[in-house]
Amino acid sequence: MGIEVVTFGCRLNTYESEVMRREAEAAGLGELKDGAVIINTCAVTGEAVRQAKQSIRKARRENPGARIIVTGCAAQTAPQDFVAMDEVDLVLGNEEKLKAHNYRALPDFGVNDFEKARVNDIFSVRETAGHMVDAIEGRARAFVQVQNGCDHRCTFCIIPYGRGNSRSVPMGAVVEQIRRLAENGYAEMVLSGVDMTSYGGDLPGAPKLGRLVKTILRQVPEVRRLRLSSIDSIEADDDLLDAIATEERLMPHLHLSLQSGDDMILKRMKRRHLRGDSIRFCAEVRRLRPDIVFGADIIAGFPTETDAMFGNSLRIVEECGLTHLHVFPFSPREGTPAARMPQVQRQVVKERAARLRAAGEAAYARHLDSLVGSTQRLLVEREGIARTEGFTMAAIDAGRPGDIVAAAVTGHDDGKLIAAALAAQAA
Repeated sequence: MGIEVVTFGCRLNTYESEVMRREAEAAGLGELKDGAVIINTCAVTGEAVRQAKQSIRKARRENPGARIIVTGCAAQTAPQDFVAMDEVDLVLGNEEKLKAHNYRALPDFGVNDFEKARVNDIFSVRETAGHMVDAIEGRARAFVQVQNGCDHRCTFCIIPYGRGNSRSVPMGAVVEQIRRLAENGYAEMVLSGVDMTSYGGDLPGAPKLGRLVKTILRQVPEVRRLRLSSIDSIEADDDLLDAIATEERLMPHLHLSLQSGDDMILKRMKRRHLRGDSIRFCAEVRRLRPDIVFGADIIAGFPTETDAMFGNSLRIVEECGLTHLHVFPFSPREGTPAARMPQVQRQVVKERAARLRAAGEAAYARHLDSLVGSTQRLLVEREGIARTEGFTMAAIDAGRPGDIVAAAVTGHDDGKLIAAALAAQAA
């Protein structure tokens, strides 16, 4: 069966899964008679950890003779939980998973009790290597890691303990990686990281994310579309704003790490912005780039959140003009300060999350309505499915995966735009 990689969580995990597949192949896992299954976990919520464990059990049932290797943020933060699972053969930390030699165990790739976990202190890692990936299997766009880790300690977040402190990939390595992917036919590159707007703080001269973006677009003219994953708006630098305003190849879509729309909750989260900062940022960016589309992460039911505080989060969906909303019902993560704060009743958390999702769905429906009658440049992801520059999904009966097609939007259905190609050739 070769090597199967099951990926949970963020875009950075998607990128790292391709590095892991290559390193595991180099270690010889693909030659095993019964193959190997690598589970790349996420630790952002308790539900994400539960789903990973469920996937591990399923993998063992379906592949009784395979080597099952568990890695990712949940494996880094709580390796003992996976070591205790009989279904698991090997547990690797977030640094260890990116190196071929760690996939090699004792003779015939067997493991013993002493070797079942290879998880070192993530805070001892000082650099993030620019791992080269020639292709992202099964995807029309390519993800490129530019940063890892986080220096901030939001009270709800376990991720710094899974990823370590902030580390940046040098600009030269990023440019080389993107050039290689462009040469291999990828039309769209997505820059990814854990706290991407902290990019460069650990590099000589402390270049910021905006300078990286401009350098990529200047030095790799073959890049047709460049996209950013989640950013922290309070850290957006002047060069980044200038690039948003002037660089057509930088896609008009930003996913913001807002988390709440209430000032007191933001302070208790130890966020570095207030609701007014978010509203002003969205208004300014919309002035610079009128076609910008905003997504955001918002947590419902953070400890001590009152109805009035929740109301502020609900209103910020409209005040910021959010379109793609990711709603997280608060889930206490053991070891974080928020887990020790007075909790909101679970039923109330669920109800608030449902109301936020409904607000997000209504905003998304208005967004779809606004695009009917427009012409869009669509990146075909797979047969019949594409994305606009603003990351809105569209159904189109034209193009092959990776093609960029000019299309007229004639309507929408089931959350997708309906589009008709304007020409047979790619746009």
